[in-house]
Amino acid sequence: MQIQLIKGHGSGNDFLLIDEISNAYTFTEEERADLARLLCDRNSELGADGILFIMNSEHAEGRMRVFNADGSEASMCGNGLRLVARYVCEMLERNEAVIHTMKADLKVSKQEDVYPGVFTYQVEISPVSFQAADLPLVISQSTLVNEKLDELSEELSFTALAVPNPHLISIVETADLNSGIQKQVSEKVNGPNRLFPDGVNVSFVKPLSPGNIYVNTFERGVGFTNACGTAMSASSLVTCLQGLNQVEDVINVYNNGGKVQCVVHQNNDEYTIDLIGNATYVYEAVIDVNLEKETFDLLTKKDLGEQQDYEKLQSDAQSLLKEVLKG
Repeated sequence: MQIQLIKGHGSGNDFLLIDEISNAYTFTEEERADLARLLCDRNSELGADGILFIMNSEHAEGRMRVFNADGSEASMCGNGLRLVARYVCEMLERNEAVIHTMKADLKVSKQEDVYPGVFTYQVEISPVSFQAADLPLVISQSTLVNEKLDELSEELSFTALAVPNPHLISIVETADLNSGIQKQVSEKVNGPNRLFPDGVNVSFVKPLSPGNIYVNTFERGVGFTNACGTAMSASSLVTCLQGLNQVEDVINVYNNGGKVQCVVHQNNDEYTIDLIGNATYVYEAVIDVNLEKETFDLLTKKDLGEQQDYEKLQSDAQSLLKEVLKG
């Protein structure tokens, strides 16, 4: 089977986009998982954190399904949604749309370039839940907000929330980022464990200054990643809950892949988050796939010339991080 695809990324969180709207592709659930494991292998000619399947929707401009590199399906992906937003908006020649995701229909829109030459989109991150059962997190109480989990660490406090992907977030100091404890905690809660039976994304958040934070994420099904859109969104919300930032203010979120912006909105006890950042295309390609033999051939590959502009943003972000994360 020949498949056309685009390799793109949001904050260095990279994906393969497969268009099922314009092309007559049909995949079984097993084939979607097999494609993700095969094509996303970093030892292959492609390699990615996951595949974004862009599909028709009966009630929205498009539908997004996300399969991680290990073949598991994610309910939501903020960085991936920006890429899907761009693809659908450009296909329909419009600046805004609604994308159908597993848990919600989410508003997306084109924005002014966050950095010269860097295509930028804003996407809605919701619904937000602090109920432990929605992650799920197996504890005796209904929520975990800035509290210790002695099974994971005697020093660090954690907040658990679903956006709708499950996240475990801790506000930390630079020494904690360099200590190796994040890897230890992440591997524990994403292996056989009683607390998080389905695993969980684990983020360590270092406040830099008012309106500026650094987020490092171990992503369920992926491992340590350059950036995770829902993690950065959830982390921004947690900093607002702890008084480190304010709702309705722009929060600059630095990550190992670059930088995004988040704005937390509150309506009574309900929250939504705007995630604003790059939607960069790296190349387009045509492959010939044989899933029975678990092989593929790269037939054509064309660089799209956008990565250089993004690398300038990334360089500026990393220079700032190098300065403020000394320790």
